[in-house]
Amino acid sequence: MTFKDLGLSAPLLKAVKEEDYETPTPIQEKAIPVILKKKDILAGAQTGTGKTAGFTLPLLELLLRAKPTKGKAKIKALILTPTRELASQVAQSVETYAKHTPFTSTVIFGGVKINPQLVALRKGVDIVIATPGRLLDHISQKSIDLSHIDFLILDEADRMLDMGFINDIKKIIATLSKERQTLLFSATYSDAIKKLSNKLLNAPTLIEVARANTSNEIVKQAIYHVDKTRKRELLTHLINDGKWKQVLVFTRTKHGANRLCGQLEKDGITAAAIHGNKSQNARTKALADFKEGKIRVLVATDIAARGIDIDQLPHVINYELPNVSEDYVHRIGRTGRAGNKGEAISLVCVDEDAFLTNIEKLIQKDIPKVWLKGFKPDPSIKAEPINMGGNRGARNKPRGSSHRGGTTQRTRRR
Repeated sequence: MTFKDLGLSAPLLKAVKEEDYETPTPIQEKAIPVILKKKDILAGAQTGTGKTAGFTLPLLELLLRAKPTKGKAKIKALILTPTRELASQVAQSVETYAKHTPFTSTVIFGGVKINPQLVALRKGVDIVIATPGRLLDHISQKSIDLSHIDFLILDEADRMLDMGFINDIKKIIATLSKERQTLLFSATYSDAIKKLSNKLLNAPTLIEVARANTSNEIVKQAIYHVDKTRKRELLTHLINDGKWKQVLVFTRTKHGANRLCGQLEKDGITAAAIHGNKSQNARTKALADFKEGKIRVLVATDIAARGIDIDQLPHVINYELPNVSEDYVHRIGRTGRAGNKGEAISLVCVDEDAFLTNIEKLIQKDIPKVWLKGFKPDPSIKAEPINMGGNRGARNKPRGSSHRGGTTQRTRRR
């Protein structure tokens, strides 16, 4: 099947061809025809499957088919994303695929000055990509008119619920017309996602390209057992021994990300941290330097890393396992994208055994275990409660997956 077979018109086919895409991915092949029939969808897809184009292309096609409006453009489509990085990524895709159409777009998120956003909105745009918090700021200031919305897209809805955006989403939706097409994309399914979809979607078509809550099968996974005090030493060894040039490393806390960056720099490995306490400019620069190969290691927390899209990223390292099991799926989904092979290694100490058990239960498979010579853990060391740091409390017990009741509440980062 080709993109032309999916019913896309010439301006979109030209943009797709210029990006050197020849055949649609499974999510695009399944979602685009359904969206073009103006049906609501609930789509489950791993990151890196091409889902952004899977909703951007049919959205633009439907706008092309609609009667053009005279005068200043009115917002016809709203795309909600959980994080700034993901909003920027989606905005770039919209701009890429819309370049041969008359449609304009703008991106709205916090952490940057609001004035440029106000200017763009006053001029008029067809498509808005936004994070919930900053969008509500505009709604409260009456600087945005969402009364003409025909399309609402919630991208990575599971993450928005995890981050505590449910009330914001409800407030935003209350301002929209009920006569709209709604598309909900989620990498994982939970009771909260099903509940949300029941409220938002009208007789939706369910689309899946991978079993819900499974890890990417193209990613080679491994668990390296090691003492907590030797994790940094093992990480440095793996990077140097493998001559790795581009490594995304996950920590649980912002403080931990900063500390690890400093330690890697002392080991002669260039690194930068990306997390919620960093300014948007600092986060953008760190990501750009990583993509351009100016730094070898990008150390990230879960929320900040959402939306990171790097072609052929070879290595993801879980320096610390996440306490929310679904986050493991999201983390390793940063590699093995668009059919490329990837490797995801987790450095696991005895304190994290409960986290590992919950993760393997969620993905329904045992991850291969490795005991590297010279780094075997001391069996006399006993497990201790894990200090989560920040706003999650001084000491928390491991949490399992969200199947056990609702979403995990987190402090919102706009």
